[in-house]
Amino acid sequence: MPTTFESVLAALHARLQPLAALILRDEVLPERIPAAGLIILRDDQPGEPEVTLSPLHYHYQHRAELDVAVQAGTGRANAFDSLVAAIGAALEADRTLGGLCDWVEPEAPASVDLPIEGAAALKAAVITVILHYTTTGPLP
Repeated sequence: MPTTFESVLAALHARLQPLAALILRDEVLPERIPAAGLIILRDDQPGEPEVTLSPLHYHYQHRAELDVAVQAGTGRANAFDSLVAAIGAALEADRTLGGLCDWVEPEAPASVDLPIEGAAALKAAVITVILHYTTTGPLP
């Protein structure tokens, strides 16, 4: 049986799957970025939980990261904005990831243009997604 930690991250990954972009989890940046864009979910760490007693519960604010990138030549800014908006809409549609989380909250991205030698520049950002969930044991 998977841990709550893994169940929540798998649900977040599944929640992003219907988007047009290529969705990966903990992978290296591929050589080519698909025209629809790329999202790489980085698991990161759940951090130190808040603990309540009677009954014993561990409350996590797990900070996962989404590496988001587009490489459309002209219209790169619009393609990037559309992808970020699609991520926001996907998360807003189910803020509990099917009841696995108490709340899912994305933070605003700070985008950058990354020049690529011999190719169109990438427009990229890291979007931190805070996953609030509770477990009954210290192993999330």
